[in-house]
Amino acid sequence: EVQLMESGGGLVQAGGSLRLSCVASGFTFDDYAIGWFRQAPGKEREGVSCISRSDGSIADSLKGRFAIVSDNVKNTVYLQMNSLKPEDTAVYFCAAGLGRPCSHYLHYGMDAWGKGTLVTVSS
Repeated sequence: EVQLMESGGGLVQAGGSLRLSCVASGFTFDDYAIGWFRQAPGKEREGVSCISRSDGSIADSLKGRFAIVSDNVKNTVYLQMNSLKPEDTAVYFCAAGLGRPCSHYLHYGMDAWGKGTLVTVSS
């Protein structure tokens, strides 16, 4: 069973940083793409970033502030978020997918999802 567990969310002031973690289990980590998505109150889900063995992508609007890193030993993907803004406030979800490029996943979503972690950026 695919399991994804997010952590690292919390309250941070504008301009601050957070690092989210996604620990994956129940599948062969190297075979899958792992992505981060977010959903703010009253808004649609948005693809943030994705990484796989051979591919990677970050939403254009977040380049320069967000970065994604994979630790294949720990089966963990990290989302480093810097220079946070109030508009980054959202529930951040980790997800996994098999067989498609990150560009597809960021647009259409992935196959398995974590429960999410809340990030609140105060002004």
